[in-house]
Amino acid sequence: MARLLLVALLTVWMPWSVVAASSRAPVVLVLGDSLSAGYGLPLQQGWVSLLQERIRAEGMPHRVVNASISGDTTAGGLSRLPALLEEHRPDVVILELGANDGLRGFAPRQIADALERLVGLAVDADSRVLIAGIRLPPNYGAAYAERFQRVFADVAARTDATLVPRLLQDVAENGELMQADGLHPSAGAQPQILNNVWPALRPLLEATAAGAATASSS
Repeated sequence: MARLLLVALLTVWMPWSVVAASSRAPVVLVLGDSLSAGYGLPLQQGWVSLLQERIRAEGMPHRVVNASISGDTTAGGLSRLPALLEEHRPDVVILELGANDGLRGFAPRQIADALERLVGLAVDADSRVLIAGIRLPPNYGAAYAERFQRVFADVAARTDATLVPRLLQDVAENGELMQADGLHPSAGAQPQILNNVWPALRPLLEATAAGAATASSS
């Protein structure tokens, strides 16, 4: 009889324990374009998938949601982010957008305004924000490329967001790490991209992991 009671209790308790554990896992939402969607690569080889693997290896509880779409712009991100925030309630939002705006020659002020609005939406949803900066190819002209590059640092400074100055540092300059189109990193570049993001991201993960642990114990 006691054994049957134990089995019955476990049957009732286990699903709720799984739900509770899942609900406590902080979420990292990556809102990006092809650089984060893993254009031309198997999904599991992209740096965002490698991020989830590193988080697990570090013993952190976070779950990574990759909402990146190849070809997306800051305007596309603005149209998608509210629903994503409502659905996933992320603790950390990584904004990797703007490259396609720059490739299309959008005004830096327009890009900056859109990025600030994206940060504002995330902050209003109680998310910590990391901005990933991008550098344009040299054929876009030094003056425009410099103004574009400065957008990311300026927005991070104005909004107090965390900044990765160059997502493709030590990648874009190395032809062996780029695909044939010269714009998209190869599979071999993805660990380096993660290494570029990790030092800035890790403090945000640690802070939100601590917050989740405090909430679960209260």
